Amino acid sequence: MKYPWIDEYLKSKPGVSRNDENWNWQRYMIGGKMFAAVCLDGNDEPYYITMKLEPAEGEALRRQYEGDVIPGYYCNKVHWNSVKPDGAVPRELLRHMLDESYRLILQSFSKKKQAEILSGQG
Repeated sequence: MKYPWIDEYLKSKPGVSRNDENWNWQRYMIGGKMFAAVCLDGNDEPYYITMKLEPAEGEALRRQYEGDVIPGYYCNKVHWNSVKPDGAVPRELLRHMLDESYRLILQSFSKKKQAEILSGQG
């Protein structure tokens, strides 16, 4: 995989936990909500990295990186996008996409819950 830093990077964010219980996916959660997933094949090799984006940004990235960024694999095709782990998406762009997904999910919580998550209490 081109992005071996993902697990460490995502788990370093405040309030993040990893759940590997379903679908052979490594799901990264905040407050019980998924914000990113590394989808594994039968050999436990990554075949998609999935995250949430604003619809317009996701659509633009799908056009720019056609074939390497696709509508979310087994997710809502408007809000979720999947990246091939060995594709042409630059490291810094993928990092931005993961950060944006974290921000979008964090924003979905109340201000009180956001503060709890960011302080390590949620």
